[in-house]
Amino acid sequence: MASPAAADAPSAPVSAALPEPSTRERFRGLLWLVAAAFFMQALDSTVVNTAVPMMAGALEVTPLGMRTALTSYVLTLAILIPASPWLCDRLGTRRVFGAAIVIFGLGSLACGLAQSLPQLVVARVLQGIGGASLMPVGRYVLVRSIDKREFVRAMSTVATFGLLGSVLGPLLGGALVEFTSWRLIFLINVPVAIAGVWMNRRDMPDYRLERAHRFDLFGFALFAAASALLLIASELAGATPVPWMRIGQCSLVAVLLGVAYVWHSRRITFPVADLTLLKVRSVWVALAGGLFTRLGISGMFLLLVLFLQVGCAWSPLMAGLMMVPQALGSICAKWAINRVLVHFGYRRLLLGNTLIVAVLLAAFALLGPTTPVWAIALLTFCYGGFAGLQYTAMNTLIYHDLDIAHASMASSMASTVQYLAMSFGIALSTLLMQALLQGHERADYVEAFRWTVLLLALVTAAASRVFGRLRHDRPLSRAGAPVR
Repeated sequence: MASPAAADAPSAPVSAALPEPSTRERFRGLLWLVAAAFFMQALDSTVVNTAVPMMAGALEVTPLGMRTALTSYVLTLAILIPASPWLCDRLGTRRVFGAAIVIFGLGSLACGLAQSLPQLVVARVLQGIGGASLMPVGRYVLVRSIDKREFVRAMSTVATFGLLGSVLGPLLGGALVEFTSWRLIFLINVPVAIAGVWMNRRDMPDYRLERAHRFDLFGFALFAAASALLLIASELAGATPVPWMRIGQCSLVAVLLGVAYVWHSRRITFPVADLTLLKVRSVWVALAGGLFTRLGISGMFLLLVLFLQVGCAWSPLMAGLMMVPQALGSICAKWAINRVLVHFGYRRLLLGNTLIVAVLLAAFALLGPTTPVWAIALLTFCYGGFAGLQYTAMNTLIYHDLDIAHASMASSMASTVQYLAMSFGIALSTLLMQALLQGHERADYVEAFRWTVLLLALVTAAASRVFGRLRHDRPLSRAGAPVR
């Protein structure tokens, strides 16, 4: 409603009186909403790691036995992310984003109230169902709403909040576990989710298609079942004695379901994952190289927390503090990635950087209970920086030779492979450490940690062979360098 002063003012064209606000200003509330969602998800992804030893004690399981609570969340993200674009087209962005916030909040509440590991796993799956739509829908809405000239600044603002969540997560997790209760690391999401629901009703635009294409439900079921069976097989590998027959059965059925999906995807117009994109060299190299790289490094910081807390008797807060240099290194890498790609190009950068990451990963085997704090902090900073370069280069490579019309499908496939690799990377690292653990003394954890990181370094180094399949490229022009 106009104020009395405005009503008495002489009439004049609005454009003459006030400049038209930029799209970034008009959608300021939307930016805050998406930034809050990114912050909440980044915080939740990092806050749990420092609490694992304390949670394991409260739930009466071993620290390495907590891997299911971590992998179930990430695997749920991987399975459900491909459904997000179709849900937006069919139900509208406001309804999907609001439902995602509510489900994520309910999952967080259930995690905080869990009394056993199976209850926690179910609650983490519920969290993953909500979290699977937060980031994809948020990015999609910003692309639709923000002018192209202002989009990079808008995404930088949102990404900054995500990085802030990754920096504060380990610290907050360590502080809450040490001074209050591990349950609060989940319960703090509840008031944020309530505020998000209110902001969603006020600020989220409602984009949808009048006639959305039919969802590939059969293909989605094949993919989900194959992924779940592979994770079940990895969990069975940690049992004593190892049920090799059941592991073989789960793996075989998963492979058969994967083959069935390949056959199915070639016979429909809108598959849940368009495998024809793999004919583009940069796409399949980005996906395959990213898969092997993340298999080697995704579980690293869970192992480091166990090493520091269980092997070196550090407090949760100190262990959380040691995760901060890694996040700071990753932030520094984002500032440098454009210049590095301009100078080296994708092939040389990924070939060399993958080997550097593998060497730094192996360097963690030199750590022990008497290693100075500054030396551990310096190593985690360097590792975080080069790992950040690796992630950003892999994430942008997939779009390098693609037409813009395929960008949405490529983004969905990249996110799916990323989270699948993370879930199996966490499972692989904890299974290796469990197999190498000879006892439950502090020295046993230190020794198992050292051999595990050496084996993971070999897995990471193997990814360089995949990146070697890229064509020899000239250094990118400054205009062609990806902006992140």
